[in-house]
Order: sequence, then structure tokens, then C-alpha cells
Amino acid sequence: MKKALIVLAVAGGIVCIGMAFYYWATPANMLPAYIPGYDAAKTVPHMKHGIAALVVGLGLLIYAWFASGKKKTPAAPSSSSQTPPTPTRQ
Repeated sequence: MKKALIVLAVAGGIVCIGMAFYYWATPANMLPAYIPGYDAAKTVPHMKHGIAALVVGLGLLIYAWFASGKKKTPAAPSSSSQTPPTPTRQ
């Protein structure tokens, strides 16, 4: 399950980064109608949409990077690091 999530995060990150460049290179009136940001009246690229797609894409790739890293195993406590309990006076 975790591996599938990592693969989806990498794929989503690559798609989002690709969309960021597509938003920057294509005017708003030339975008397909099903892509958010299509506006027939505007002839300039959507810079904010591109920045948002880039940030989301990088976030997904960073998540996949950290999720796929090696897990630290908790170190077993050594006998020298544990102090014996102090006796109580009665």
C-alpha cells in the first residue's frame, strides 16, 4: 500500500510540474476547456496557476522522497546507559 502511494505521488508530481510549464507556455485562451484556467477572453499565460502547480508538484516529489527513505530502527537500550534505581530510606 505504501509503495503504491509513493508511485502515485511521483506520478502526480511529474504531471503537476508538466502542467506548470504548460500553464507558462500557453495563453489562457489556448488552453483546453477542461483544464482549470481556460478563459477565451485572456491572451496571457496563467502565471499563478503555473506557480501553484509547480509548488504542488514539488511537494508531492518531496513527500515521495521522504516516504521512500530508509526507516530508522529504534536502537536497543544498552545496559550501561540504564542506571539502577536508587534505594529509598525508611
